[in-house]
Amino acid sequence: MSSKGSKGSLQPRSITLALAVQAVLVCTVLRPAAQQAGPSAPLRTSWREAPEYVRLFAPPAQQGAYRAYVSPLGLEATLKEITADPAVLHPPGAWTPQAMIPFDAFGLSGSYNRWKVAGLYRSRRANVARGPRLDQGELESWTLIAPYPDEALQRLETGTLIIVLRMPSD
Repeated sequence: MSSKGSKGSLQPRSITLALAVQAVLVCTVLRPAAQQAGPSAPLRTSWREAPEYVRLFAPPAQQGAYRAYVSPLGLEATLKEITADPAVLHPPGAWTPQAMIPFDAFGLSGSYNRWKVAGLYRSRRANVARGPRLDQGELESWTLIAPYPDEALQRLETGTLIIVLRMPSD
């Protein structure tokens, strides 16, 4: 896919491109079961919406398709909340935490200062989990990152940053 393509195309260095491809393939098999489960609200009461992170980490041309949330809980507890949702899909390898360098955790297509973020983590790695969710026939690609930088990229915050890409169904 080209980054200069249509507005609906994903940029090749997006944090969710590889997961999106995997999720679309898995979705064709699991779609009927997930649709029967019914919708559930992705925003938990302890989460807060965080559009400032969409501006930092989402590809500029597709920011309207992204939402970001912050959970005060650590990655494992946030994953437990999310994976209890019947709309969450479970393809092999999804939702498994992995230690990643910041460039792999946040991708290279956002407008954030990569060197500032790398400096925050130093020799530490971000814990990252990715997975798909199917809500009323709409596929979502979720990325969870802990710890995560504050909006000013001055310090690492406890809790979990959740970035959700809602993919068009057309």
